[in-house]
Amino acid sequence: MLLKEIASLLLLSRLEGRGEVQVTGIQADSRKVQPGDLFICISGLVSDGHQYAGDAVSKGAAALVAEHAVDADVPQLIVKDSRYAMAVIANHFYGYPSGQMKLIGVTGTNGKTTTTYLIEHIMREQGFRTGLMGTIQTRIGSKIIEAERTTQDVVDLQRNLHEMVKEETEYCIMEVSSHALELGRVKGCRFRTALFTNLTQDHLDYHQTMENYAAAKGLLFSRLGNEFFADPQERQYAVFNADDPASGAYLRQTAVQAVTYGIRNDSDVRAFDVKVTAQGTRFKVSTFRGDTELQMKLLGTFNVYNALAAISAALIEGIPLEAVKQSLENVRIVDGRMESIYQGQDFLVVVDYAHTPDGLENALSTIKEFAEGRVLTVFGCGGDRDRLKRPIMGKIAAQYSDHVLVTSDNPRSEDPEAIMRDIEPGILSQGWDRQRYDMIVERREAIRQAVRMAGPGDVVLIAGKGHETYQIIKGKVYDFDDRLVASEEIRSLQS
Repeated sequence: MLLKEIASLLLLSRLEGRGEVQVTGIQADSRKVQPGDLFICISGLVSDGHQYAGDAVSKGAAALVAEHAVDADVPQLIVKDSRYAMAVIANHFYGYPSGQMKLIGVTGTNGKTTTTYLIEHIMREQGFRTGLMGTIQTRIGSKIIEAERTTQDVVDLQRNLHEMVKEETEYCIMEVSSHALELGRVKGCRFRTALFTNLTQDHLDYHQTMENYAAAKGLLFSRLGNEFFADPQERQYAVFNADDPASGAYLRQTAVQAVTYGIRNDSDVRAFDVKVTAQGTRFKVSTFRGDTELQMKLLGTFNVYNALAAISAALIEGIPLEAVKQSLENVRIVDGRMESIYQGQDFLVVVDYAHTPDGLENALSTIKEFAEGRVLTVFGCGGDRDRLKRPIMGKIAAQYSDHVLVTSDNPRSEDPEAIMRDIEPGILSQGWDRQRYDMIVERREAIRQAVRMAGPGDVVLIAGKGHETYQIIKGKVYDFDDRLVASEEIRSLQS
């Protein structure tokens, strides 16, 4: 593609140098530049891409996109906002791939991963070719790419959607984070359906206030467009959790047809008679396409909400309710989401990704519904992230547990003991003394102690990391998988 064609996409751009230069790829990371690439200089949160323009050119970049001229001997396209320009350019370069499939986006504090997996599972079982993008992985046909973040940067995202088009993907189900919405990573994506799970405290290290965080989530719905279409295949939809107060504001922001789901409030897809056991969750559901009863292997009322969201998305696509029911009843687990670890022991060990106050409360309240013995909770909080949620999570752990083992999560650059001290006041606020909780920096040791404390009928919850297979400590990444560690400790106990 010629640089002058790219320049024509941006009304207020200024081309300095030859427009006949051929561009064969796009990059915003100078370390990944290949000869012929267009390097886009992004003013990031940590560093300024303009500083790496020289490195990009030395690796063969054919041209640059920048917000101001830089010292480099290649053509430069000067733009007002390089991040916005990147979204425009990437969409065009990769052939507007989201318009060649049905893209379903899921946003919210908790439940994004499980909801996307449930929707993808339903559509795949109906014979559709599906793709998946989210916190755990990106799946393109048979190819799996481990995720670095919940929602990819613009260039990677559009490139992977383009790859999905080549695989004849009919549906892509994508997790859409608040960071991605705020930073414009999904600008240009044409969503068939945008779905909201819930809004609770998280990411205030970035958004600063809940109002800002809520506004970022709302961008997904306000950007759906203002058109109505005669062709049913062109229509767009929004799906909202009727039991979450934020849904009302988001509903007012969007012009598309909306479907609501819930348990407590009147909604288009509503569950009732919910019963949770250690074996799964049973509930009845009333929908705009009929009624049925489900027996899922997934645990907890919060997973009922995830299932209702998936049911709503599937019904919009015309999937019969009975087929949806069968698919959901076939789902065993989603990696690291209330995942049971069993090595023949007489107590239950559950690993969950819960790393927010709401997520931890959901996991623990579910466990309390079926626990026959004590509830032992192992958890920590991530470093370099929202500090305000730490004592809140300590309080929740104490409210629902019989014993708490506070430990490291991903401390990153912070002192793990300092993070633990931030958690402790929440535990103490519940009148606990030091006999009822432990402060153990080494996560493996905390898991070991919890396993050795557990007796018949007890439940050990290991929360915070879920599917993650690493720990980040002082800038280094170490292998660490809660599921493997728990299995090893249970086997060690039995030997």
